Amino acid sequence: MKLNFANLTEQLAIRFADREALVNIERQRRYTYRELHRLTNRIVNMMRERLMLRRGDVFMCLLENDNLSLMHAWTTLKGEATAAWTNFRDSVDEHCRQFDFIRPKVVFMENALVERYYDTLRKSGVTVVCMDPVHVERDGLYYFWNLLEGVSDENPGVVSDAFNDVMVYRFTGGTTGNSKCAQYTMDNWLASRDSFYTEFEQHYEPDTRYLHMAPISHGSGLGLLPTLFRGGCSVTQNSPDLKQWCSNVERERITFSLLLPTLIYRLLELQEAAQHDVSSLRTLTYGGAPMSPAKLRQAQQRFGNIFVQQYGSTECLQAVTCLTKADHLVASDAQLASAGRVAPGVDLRVVGNDGTDVSPGQTGEFWLRSRATVSGYLHNPEGTAAEFEDGYWKSGDMGYIDEQGFLYIVDRKKDVIITGGFNVYAIEVEAALNSHPAVQMSAVVGVPHEEWGEAVHAEVVLRADAQVSADELIEHVKSRLGRFKAPKSVDFVQSLPVSVVGKVLRRQVREQYWKDRARMVS
Repeated sequence: MKLNFANLTEQLAIRFADREALVNIERQRRYTYRELHRLTNRIVNMMRERLMLRRGDVFMCLLENDNLSLMHAWTTLKGEATAAWTNFRDSVDEHCRQFDFIRPKVVFMENALVERYYDTLRKSGVTVVCMDPVHVERDGLYYFWNLLEGVSDENPGVVSDAFNDVMVYRFTGGTTGNSKCAQYTMDNWLASRDSFYTEFEQHYEPDTRYLHMAPISHGSGLGLLPTLFRGGCSVTQNSPDLKQWCSNVERERITFSLLLPTLIYRLLELQEAAQHDVSSLRTLTYGGAPMSPAKLRQAQQRFGNIFVQQYGSTECLQAVTCLTKADHLVASDAQLASAGRVAPGVDLRVVGNDGTDVSPGQTGEFWLRSRATVSGYLHNPEGTAAEFEDGYWKSGDMGYIDEQGFLYIVDRKKDVIITGGFNVYAIEVEAALNSHPAVQMSAVVGVPHEEWGEAVHAEVVLRADAQVSADELIEHVKSRLGRFKAPKSVDFVQSLPVSVVGKVLRRQVREQYWKDRARMVS
């Protein structure tokens, strides 16, 4: 199927003309639907005419939310070249690895990164475009807004094959190993948009104002197109500052946002959450990790029934499951610890080690298939062959579905701890630890043990001014999960390693205990 995406946004510009479409808070930019359509046309025409980015070329974005919003789906899907979006806060080593892998023709980056990467990129002939004025002129370094001067805002007229042309590259999270590069077509993104419109509860409305504090290079960016096509407004915040988030919710009358569970926990204790008027919030989506049912009940009492849990992945560009607002009202504590029920349009299987589907209540691996599922990984035929089969992506997430259709994730496949012949899933031990009122967050890993092969070990961050002993926490878990799943040891730490999107990196916690051994498990 052939599509000119600019034709689609042109209809939106006519219908919603002077309604606010995009607000960049830190850079104090505001665009109506008409203005955003014309600006993104100009950006695409500039990239084709002045940067010579054509079909088969790749440009990479190392940008904060404000600037990446200008280069996101509503621009990328209008053009010819393929966009590679990566997280501005990734490490230098990770960025360099991504440069080498993608081999971009042009890199758009924040000025703060120019000194760090300019020489490396220019040695490879890469053109560098920075988003703020350049103070020192250099060969091959351009200022974004200068490049746009005099460029037409007419429809670029680019027609793409919605099913076959790869329009976007995104890197997987890498919480259990090196990240891979997923490749997306236009239809993957339109499928993502459509999936939110077929949910059992409708969260995207014409007056939606969606605040993006989480990186739009990752999960938060999935909210841009469904907000746009409903006539709502996307609001971007660069700084991962929860106090600023509260202020922005009040000032911009935000109705919708996404936060990781750890941030919702902090929100419960944050004075600013009480000092600012956040009553405009109608939907607060959380994901990336389960929430403690006890803390979720506290959040419902404090902010109302506004919470929606969604489970998804880089490889399947939509909410695969959803725990709706209605579910939050009637669910038991056990169901609140689930990831919700399978979303409309998702073909999900729970598969055992023999490749056949398991019965309800039995643990297996989740295989996912929908219009939003990618076809594979760039330059990685081995990874594609290993993780994709008959259109399904083998998620590596282990869990089960109960008789009522609630899906429970018990762990990543690589994070199963085998201790004394028993399988223990780290995520359920962490959930038990996190339910203790003194615990802010935890990481559970298997550590070497001469008798059992592996022993369950926990590293715990306590809440401010809270006190609890290791023995008390171990007994707390025993009372919930039984003796063999409880940690054999607990260390109290000031912080845990987390990814740039806030996920605890168990792999890094585990490595310190296995670093001198040939294998990472017994």
